[in-house]
Parts: sequence; structure tokens; C-alpha cells
Amino acid sequence: MLLILCLFGLCVSSAFGARKKRKIVGDNRIYLIHADNLRFDQYSVNPDAQILTGHVSFRHQNSHLTCDSAYFYQATNSVKAFGHVHFRQGDTLSLKCDYADYDGQVQFMRARHNVVLHHRKQVLNTDSLDYDRLYNYVNFSEGGTLSDGKNKLVADWGRYYVDTREAEFYYNVHLKNGRDYITTDTMFYDTRNSVAHVVGPSKITSKGSVVNTSNGYYNTKTDRARLYGRSTMVDKDKSITGDSLFYVKDKDSEGFGNVIYVDKRNKNSLHCGYLRYNEKTGYGFATRRPVAIDYSQKDTLWMHSDTMKIYTFNINTDSVYRKVHCFPKVRAFRQDVQAVCDSMVFNSQDSCMTMYKDPIVWNAGRQLLGEKIQLFMNDSTLRYAHVIGQALSVESLGDSIHYNQVASREMEAFFVNGKAQKGVSFGNVQIVYYPINDKDSSMIGLNYTETDTAKMFMDEHQQLVRIWMPKATGTLYPMSQIPPVKYKLPSFAWFDNIRPKDKNDIFEWRGKREDQKLKNVSRHTAPLQRIGKKDEKKGEEVKI
Repeated sequence: MLLILCLFGLCVSSAFGARKKRKIVGDNRIYLIHADNLRFDQYSVNPDAQILTGHVSFRHQNSHLTCDSAYFYQATNSVKAFGHVHFRQGDTLSLKCDYADYDGQVQFMRARHNVVLHHRKQVLNTDSLDYDRLYNYVNFSEGGTLSDGKNKLVADWGRYYVDTREAEFYYNVHLKNGRDYITTDTMFYDTRNSVAHVVGPSKITSKGSVVNTSNGYYNTKTDRARLYGRSTMVDKDKSITGDSLFYVKDKDSEGFGNVIYVDKRNKNSLHCGYLRYNEKTGYGFATRRPVAIDYSQKDTLWMHSDTMKIYTFNINTDSVYRKVHCFPKVRAFRQDVQAVCDSMVFNSQDSCMTMYKDPIVWNAGRQLLGEKIQLFMNDSTLRYAHVIGQALSVESLGDSIHYNQVASREMEAFFVNGKAQKGVSFGNVQIVYYPINDKDSSMIGLNYTETDTAKMFMDEHQQLVRIWMPKATGTLYPMSQIPPVKYKLPSFAWFDNIRPKDKNDIFEWRGKREDQKLKNVSRHTAPLQRIGKKDEKKGEEVKI
């Protein structure tokens, strides 16, 4: 046991003894260079002191000390200086104060009252300063201000290292440089590179933007910032939060780890694992499970894809607009609408959202698909939809057999306050429709129709009230006499298994099988006479 204690004691002593004191090399004596008057007074409070007055001057190694009067203790190699004290070391450091106590033996100075330290381009103002020449640093503990060009740092307590020109500041720390303002409790500042490192709850204000961080590096010259520890940058109505944020003015800025971008004005946000953005060009890139969230309506829209990109055109002008590209494996969910496609582009210039490659849109019991779907927005509400190529609209009637169906080359839908009011299908239109008995809500039969153009009108409850079409061919089959091949159109498809179920389901990609993907299909022309000009008066109206 004794041996173990001895070994432990040796380890501790070696650990604490690793830091050796620097040896003082050369002549360490303080020399009196000049004084107008010199006297001794063995009956005074300082019997061991040489009392000096009038243009007093000392030299110690490579330093020079002047003052109005002084007590010189030659035996202890120390000086107490009074009045216009000026200490100079080499040609880079100058210290002025009203009173100083200098110990030449340990090379330590205590400067008090109106202390001004000049070191190269740095100026430190305080009322109480301790200068350790042996380890070449200064301390102030009663408040101080460090001026470094346009930068001004204020703190209750601090330390400045002369060799490295680095500073430490604690308690009520403030940094100002005309455009930037930093408040924190702990800051490490590199005067050579103008880099401030803040630790603990800190706030950086720059040109109207505010940064909140607990661990950040900020270059006051280049406006570069490296922020760690879950930091947030706020610029008016926009903010970005991330585990790590790297900001470079007019160049690519990056965010890592659970990045959250919020636009309060437009009521949308973006969540991702990695975000890159250039404020000069307006280019952005998001990946690692990115999710775009829009909460401008009563229901929130959630959209996910593997990658999202943003392009800005005519930036910093009145005609600015943006394009957002989402690809691949796009999935979106809102309570009233869901969507799936391979890629999507949103253009803010015309508020158009275009879905490419096997897009599918669901609304309640309705499904819409085609080769390409365009959705035009109006104040975040849908005003017009355009399905291009192999358009198919399917409405489930509550079972797996009966579906209202419309197939055509193209489809258009018009909305008022987000509700469908009118639909138009044109080009080889095929319709399967089940008329409903008003008395008992039972199905009357199956109405199969082929035409060139069909216009459908809905009431305020989204229910079909009438259909207009030119001359058409069709058959009404009673429910008991429907041929099995007539239940579904040749292009019929129902992808309820692909449909997003909730906001969390947007991350699980479920696409069409290869045999379900749309292919180029040659469809026969409806057996109708060709009409040179559409005229609703010559068409036929079917009342529902």
C-alpha cells in the first residue's frame, strides 16, 4: 500500500512539475539613469528607498521607465513610480499610467490609474493593469477597452498576450467595429487576424442580421463566421439554425446537422441535414433528407425529395424570381392533397409547380395522373391545373370495383378559393361515369362515352352537376348488365398503395413498378366528325 501511495505521489508531482519557470538570463538589475534630485530619509515610511524627483529615468534590460518621482529599492531591485509614468519595451510596447510598482527581480509591474498600453496597433485602456514580463502577458480586472483598428472590445476582466497578440475577455464582453456588434461573457480575440472566438451564450449583430451562438468564430475583416453548438442566424423575417453554420459574405455559406431554415413572412421552412447557399447569386442546395414545409394555409404541406436546389434570377432587383428544383423521389402530403413524382420545379415568376415523370396527385377519393402536371398557385392556393399527356382522372366510389374515370390527351381544371369549379378534357376523351339516383343515392348504371372534348362543372361542394360535350357516342349500361371489360378504361390505374398516408410517410419512397410506368401509347381517334371551331351552342349538355 505504501509503495502504491509513493508511486501516486511521484505521478502527481511530475504532472504538476511539468511546467518549469523561465530562467532570467543576463543582467537583471535595475539601473538609475537620471534624476534631478536624490535623497535618503531613514526616518520616513520608506527608510530603504532612494527618493527620486524630477525627470526620473530607469533602465532594465531592454526596457526604459520614466516618471516624475519614484522610490528606488536597490536592495530588492524594485521601483515605485509616481506621476506621468511611461514604460517602454523595445520599439513595439509602450505603457503609460499615473502610478506603477515594478519588481525587477520577477519582472512584474502593477500599473494603476489611467493606464494606456500601446502594442503595435493595439491600444488597451484600463484603470488597473498587471504586466508579467517574464511570461509576457498583461491582466486587467477592473474593466478595460482594447482598440484594434476599427474594432473596440470592452470587458470587465481580460488578458492580453504580447508575443502572440491574442486576448482573452470575460464578463460583459462587447465588441464593436462600426457595423458589427458582439455581446458575450467569454471571448478569445486574435488581433493579428481580427478573429473573435465567443464561448457561452453570445449574440452577433451585423447589418441588421442577428446571430445567436454558444461557440463561434467571427472574422471582423472578411465577415466570415464559423458557428458551432446549435447556432441561429436571423435576418429580418428569415432565420437558419444548425448544429454547425459556416458563413462567408458573397460566397457559399453552409449549414450542417439538423438545419432548419424558416421564412416567417411567406410562412414556409426547410429542414435538412446539409444546406449550402450563396447570398450573392441566390443559389441554394439542400440534401440529406430535406423537407420543405408550407404553413401558409390552414393545413400544412410537407414535401420531401433526395435533393433540392434553388436558382435566383435578377437578384436584388424588382423583377427577382426563383426556381426550386426537387429531385428525385418527390413525395408531398397535406390533409387535402397528396402528390408523388420523380422530379418537380417551382417557378415563383408565374407561381407554377411542374411535376415530371409519372406524377400522381390525390385529393380525397380522386386521383389524377399524366406524363406532366402543372399546378398554378394564387397566394398559395391552387387556381389552375394542367395535365399533359395520357391524362387520367379516377374517383373512387367507396369500393374496389366502381370508379368514375376520365381519360384524355390533356386535362385542365379551374379553381376558385382552392375549390374545383370547372374541368376540361380534350383529345380522345373516354368517360366512365356512374349516375346516382337522387332519392336513395344508388347507382343507376354505367355510362360509357367517347368524345373529343368534355367540360365538367362542379358545385360549391365539389360535386359534379353537369357535363357539356359536342356530339359523342356512348352507352348507358344498367347495373345488372355491365360487361366486365367496361368497368375500367384501358388506361385505368389506381395507386392507393403509393399514396402518402401522413407527413412521416413522405420519407418512404414507393414508386410505380416498371410495368406500371407511363409509356408512349397510340390511341384511336373518337368516332366523331371533326369540328373546325368549338361552339358550346352546338354541343350537347348532360344534366346530372
